[in-house]
Amino acid sequence: MSDSDASTVPVAIVGGGPVGMMLALFLDWHGVRSVLFNTDETTRWHPKGSTEGSRTMEHFRRLGIAGEIRKLGLPADHPTDVAYFTRFGAYELARLRMPSADELRQQVATSAKTDQIPEPIHRANQMHVERFLLEHAKTRPYIAMRFGWHVDQFTQDEDGVQLTAVSERGDKQAWRAKYLVGCDGGRSGVRRTLGIKFRGEAGLEQQYFGGRMFSTYVRVPALYRKFFGTRRAWQYWAVNPEIRSSLIAVDGKDEFLFRTRASQPDQPPEDGVVAEAMRRCVGADVETQIIAHEPWTAGMALVAERYGDGRVLLAGDAVHLFTPTGGFGMNTGIDDASNLAWKLAASVQGWGGGELLASYEAERLPIALRNTEAARRLTANIGETDVDPAIEQGTPAGEVARRTAGRMFAGFGEQFASIGVQLGARYDGSPVIDAGTPPADSLTTYVPTSVPGGRAPHVWLDAGRGEGSSLFDRLGRGFTLLRLGSRAPDASVIADAAASLHIPFSIVDIANDDARDLYGCDLALVRPDQYVAWRGNGTVRDAGAALGRAVGMGT
Repeated sequence: MSDSDASTVPVAIVGGGPVGMMLALFLDWHGVRSVLFNTDETTRWHPKGSTEGSRTMEHFRRLGIAGEIRKLGLPADHPTDVAYFTRFGAYELARLRMPSADELRQQVATSAKTDQIPEPIHRANQMHVERFLLEHAKTRPYIAMRFGWHVDQFTQDEDGVQLTAVSERGDKQAWRAKYLVGCDGGRSGVRRTLGIKFRGEAGLEQQYFGGRMFSTYVRVPALYRKFFGTRRAWQYWAVNPEIRSSLIAVDGKDEFLFRTRASQPDQPPEDGVVAEAMRRCVGADVETQIIAHEPWTAGMALVAERYGDGRVLLAGDAVHLFTPTGGFGMNTGIDDASNLAWKLAASVQGWGGGELLASYEAERLPIALRNTEAARRLTANIGETDVDPAIEQGTPAGEVARRTAGRMFAGFGEQFASIGVQLGARYDGSPVIDAGTPPADSLTTYVPTSVPGGRAPHVWLDAGRGEGSSLFDRLGRGFTLLRLGSRAPDASVIADAAASLHIPFSIVDIANDDARDLYGCDLALVRPDQYVAWRGNGTVRDAGAALGRAVGMGT
């Protein structure tokens, strides 16, 4: 998009983190132009979260970039285990075994036809993913990149939003957008301008992993060479009466993200203090090169009162702040972007009804409350755990203490097996979803169901397990009607209704009974974000009403 016509754009996005960039990429996928403002000229090179959940990987797959994302992160043969030690150079207490990238690929290749995880969880540090998304967004035709610019002010009226952007050099540009979306983080200026506040818990005070914490980007060459060579993991915990900290592998060689609790809550981190904490975690002198520090607050569970006002909307950390435990923050934000993008596209392109954008808050705010509470509960598991003072002793009492602690830590797997959080978010009660009775919610288990309001159950459609083999690869960019089983009814009446309402629409025939049994219906209407909006059997008498409700035109 050339600068000459960029001063007027359908959607302006403030904040170029992963949520803002994914919103721009989703809009581009739908053929909608956007401009993306970010104060810094590039993404920040500091480790953050290291978890791309299965649903996030499905989003990347929809955009055609999942394969590139999987090239980022740890070496393909590196275990993604979570290992607990008294100290990194001493006793191993427990190990939660999780597959390497190579092993996950093999699992997908041999998966059952109705397996629900076509895109397994991936461990790549967010800083690598953000840099890739930045470079990819630069290549897309419908995204105007304005990194190094911040939005100074904005006002809205009935028809759109007027904003002023200022560059680092002081240059100013005036922009006009139909909608503005604040993806500008926990201290969101867009949210503050709207007067919207956070609700919830600002932090969790406990002996370990509570209150103000520091995440330090370190390089420790001796760890793999002397201590981790035969017991590699993705996340390492040191647990003893003296100190408790975690270490996350960034490159599988010598770079790590080291988490420590602040000794002085109101003071900045000191390199020497962090290096000493590493020495105590290892139990031996090691050279620790400090690259950078980042403060954060453990146990945070904050959700905004509202998700926007009028033509100004919010997504990501601007509306929900998580403790990092569980890795839910970025993933929940990208789900926000997936939900919002198609509704903005429908509104801009003229096929969305007046109630559609209001459904964004109705659907996503309950998920933020659910996921922030899940992350908070998992934080408490780690921080409230007591260990026997004898745990480091080379005595029978010490051995008993280590076995006891090991059994306890072996039960912490829920934090790292949260497939229910990843795939099970539901929009029951949404004004644009047909009502149904869903399965019980679970953070650790996903039950596939075609009951409207949940992710469309996955099916492999041929013997392959690669690109084009997944049902998700066959879904259109608008609404998709699935005709399921060998006796699926004619769908021409629904296609005609979509055409009359100018709704992008396609039909996918799945003439196998396994899929029909999985869905439990003959017809399923799938939204652009891969959620089921309606299902039915036989002839649909009023297909127009079903479609109209799904795009916010009312019942």
